[in-house]
Amino acid sequence: MSHLGELEQVVMEAVWAHPPSTVREIADRMRGDADRAYTTVMTTLDRLHRKGLLRREKDGLAWRYDAAMSRAEHERLVADALASALLAHGDAGLAALVDASADGALLDRLEALIAARRGHP
Repeated sequence: MSHLGELEQVVMEAVWAHPPSTVREIADRMRGDADRAYTTVMTTLDRLHRKGLLRREKDGLAWRYDAAMSRAEHERLVADALASALLAHGDAGLAALVDASADGALLDRLEALIAARRGHP
């Protein structure tokens, strides 16, 4: 599972916020962010459907889209994929995670998560 592109993320946020939605409803909601063409939104929804992230069902002449998984489920899949990618690189991957968490508060959270996983208070 890869990260979503910027437009894909905006579209998924719109679907998660108001399920199920038609292309028109999503395009109208997105007018405040950036004026996206209806056909651009339609193409993005179709692409997300083909990726398995959206379900759709016919509603008259339009498709009505709904997320195939919750935002939390999607974030977990992305995080699991990133963790697998890091672990595939052994110590270098783990060092990259620690280096990216150079902020003391993030390192404290990482230590707390490790301690909790090991069963230490």
